[in-house]
Amino acid sequence: MSNKISVFDTTLRDGEQSPGCSMNLQEKLNVALQLEKLKVDVIEAGFAIASPGDFESVSEVAKVVKNAIVASLCRAAEKDIDRAYEAVKHAAHPRIHTFLATSPIHMQYKLKMSEEQVLERTAFAVAHAKKYCSDVEFSAEDASRSDKGFLAKVFTAAIAAGATVINVPDTVGYSTPAEMVEYITFLKNNVKGIEKAEISVHCHNDLGLAVSNSLASIKAGATQIECTINGIGERAGNASLEEIVMNLHTRKDYYGAECGVDASQIYRASKLIQTITGVPVAPSKAIVGNNAFAHEAGIHQHGVLAERTTYEIMRPQDIGIPQNKIVLGKHSGRHAFENRLTELGYSLSKQETEDAFYRFKVLADRKKNITDGDLDALVAMKFETVEQHYKLDNFVINSGSKITATATISLNVNGEIIEKVSSGDGPVDAAYKAINMILDKKIELDNYSIHAASEGEDALGEVVVRIKLDEKQTVGRGRSTDIIEASMLAYLDGVNKL
Repeated sequence: MSNKISVFDTTLRDGEQSPGCSMNLQEKLNVALQLEKLKVDVIEAGFAIASPGDFESVSEVAKVVKNAIVASLCRAAEKDIDRAYEAVKHAAHPRIHTFLATSPIHMQYKLKMSEEQVLERTAFAVAHAKKYCSDVEFSAEDASRSDKGFLAKVFTAAIAAGATVINVPDTVGYSTPAEMVEYITFLKNNVKGIEKAEISVHCHNDLGLAVSNSLASIKAGATQIECTINGIGERAGNASLEEIVMNLHTRKDYYGAECGVDASQIYRASKLIQTITGVPVAPSKAIVGNNAFAHEAGIHQHGVLAERTTYEIMRPQDIGIPQNKIVLGKHSGRHAFENRLTELGYSLSKQETEDAFYRFKVLADRKKNITDGDLDALVAMKFETVEQHYKLDNFVINSGSKITATATISLNVNGEIIEKVSSGDGPVDAAYKAINMILDKKIELDNYSIHAASEGEDALGEVVVRIKLDEKQTVGRGRSTDIIEASMLAYLDGVNKL
């Protein structure tokens, strides 16, 4: 019989802590709903006490999620725990996730607490959380650099106080697979009452071993894995959900374990996170990278054509990548459009479908053929719900190898048309300077990236910018068959968010 592995997704908490990956409330709700479709077991919605915005997002996610457990992280402090419960109390299945560091370096330099004090605080925190919630998880921060004997005492105290899940985090990605096996095995044999709690691991990727450490822990007896979509997270990131799930799916014979994740929703979840954060995955990224199912070498192509399993251990369809490449055009009707969206795995409201169909028709007038990539980009626009105070009205760009680039930009600013002209080191720089003149603000461009959102010579280009005003920073996205227009739309998207 296979062991059932719970998938604990922390994209909305640990994942969002990755630089440049912050999300607004609507984006977090969209991610939470996709995680529901993915059928993860636990959604860690945030750190409720961190800010009013975090509290609101955890609370709103708790209200919309119906099937998964919704957790809020909190320190082992009374006020933190109180705030966490206030945020998750409306969830169908609430969980309080409290933590305290247990490694000598953390206890000495960060907590300034003795082992006895850590044991007392652990018992107090779990017991206090248990007053509110039957489902309580306790994490021993930096567990992989903690003394095993002391760690066993801490987890024993946590379980005695009512913890239903004990989590062993490799907080700084220091451990190796063999060491994780040692830790899990030791805890199973030395923690009193361990049979009453689920054993979880939370691995970071600083040495590139997060997924390996997580899978080794499963072999050793862990039954919950904490991970994120695309492996996003602090520093080098977290264990990638898609890699763990597909390892269990593909090598069930070896791991003897399975999870309830709907793998066909993996690609959609990955694309959503890329769209919202503006952080693309590498082409060679396992499972969801653009090259993951590509075959260029002649020997590989011949083998795959003769028998797929010669070079493919997974099918694209397994993770939700459709093989049907039906092409839509400006003469395509609403029925064909809606049918293709359904095949691609989208479930839109009537108004969202109406808006997407309108954008489809506009794009079809500029492109001969609309591909699946174009449809992904069109639907992604529904996540950009920020109010448009500044809209692009018109633009004229002059640029060449022997002339200074100039941009004449007209913006609709709350109903008023304002036009400015500026020069710059290229057409994009000139356009951004003209926009800043209209706004009368010193907005800084921190990062600019561009890629094709679809295929072909008339591909829909997507520009992602990271801009900053004073201490506020945000990501803006823009799409167009015209790269300069996409650049301006991305900049204005960011400006409107700011």
